[in-house]
Amino acid sequence: MADASNAFPPPEVIVTEDHRIACDGGGGALGHPKIYLEMGEDDFVECGYCDRRFVKKGSAQDPTA
Repeated sequence: MADASNAFPPPEVIVTEDHRIACDGGGGALGHPKIYLEMGEDDFVECGYCDRRFVKKGSAQDPTA
């Protein structure tokens, strides 16, 4: 039986200093319509189309910190 935890790769994490982010899924034929996301008071926001996770630089969610 296959391990369900490895069925899907983890979402792409993009570290940013901005609270308002534009996402188009990477553009081109594999992208999606450009949408704007707002973090507000949170440390991250996820795109509903492509599951990219945008995290605030230096926050607890920042994998590079």
